[in-house]
Amino acid sequence: MLMAFATSSKRVDAHQHFWRYSDAEFGWINDAMAAIRRDFLPSDLKPLLDQSYIHATVAVQARQSLEETDWLLALAAENTWIEGVVGWVPLVDSDVEATIERLSSTKTLRGVRHVLQAEPDAYMERIDFNAGLDLLRRYGLTYDLLVLEHQLPAAIALVDLHPNLPIVLDHLAKPLIAAHAIEPWRSNIRELGRRPHVCCKLSGMVTEADFSAWTADDLLPYVETALEAFGPERLMFGSDWPVCTVASAYSRWVDTVEQFIRTLSIGEQQQIMGENAEGFYNLSSIV
Repeated sequence: MLMAFATSSKRVDAHQHFWRYSDAEFGWINDAMAAIRRDFLPSDLKPLLDQSYIHATVAVQARQSLEETDWLLALAAENTWIEGVVGWVPLVDSDVEATIERLSSTKTLRGVRHVLQAEPDAYMERIDFNAGLDLLRRYGLTYDLLVLEHQLPAAIALVDLHPNLPIVLDHLAKPLIAAHAIEPWRSNIRELGRRPHVCCKLSGMVTEADFSAWTADDLLPYVETALEAFGPERLMFGSDWPVCTVASAYSRWVDTVEQFIRTLSIGEQQQIMGENAEGFYNLSSIV
């Protein structure tokens, strides 16, 4: 029997972005994604959240700049539904602890991300990078792991160096959905899922599929693998808005995830749609 959707508890979008667009700073937005070459601000997102009964979000860095991290924290101060920020800090700098201490004093900074998908695998072995990661736990922060599917073996070695740091994998490591390729991604995800300190976001999938022709069936094998590897207790919903909009309306992605998890218990649905993000990021309660 199909279970009812879990809509009564607090629902959290664990992965969305804001930006003021410029060609120089957003060169990764290629011509196929030209529709998002513009500003995206809280006033653009809030109506979409209300439509889909999403109560809170975690705003994630899109540029590797301290200026952006400060800006995101300011947006969170102005919009209480932005309950957490995953910012960027220069983890390889020798004086990064002073930066982390300053930013974490805001309380809204809940995690850090470095765009490892743009780095060679050897970057994950750097002594200074790993020293920076070691500092995060001391300040009650988490780490968002953004890698491509071929980087998963190196990422597994990285997370093994930090068994006490809460880590969440973004976008399922961007599997090759458009090519319908499942291996070696599936084997690597199963291996990563054996690390209990690692969670995973159900996010960023539609932009790895055929933008204009994807179906839920195209995504299902990857969602099933994530459920097997991490279980409902370590998965969290994320939209990857506004990036997702090149392939899906916000509401369509919410509906798609709800369809994927509707056979789970109500409690498991609530975990994925909000409770896991609340716990992982230690988000504040809605007043």
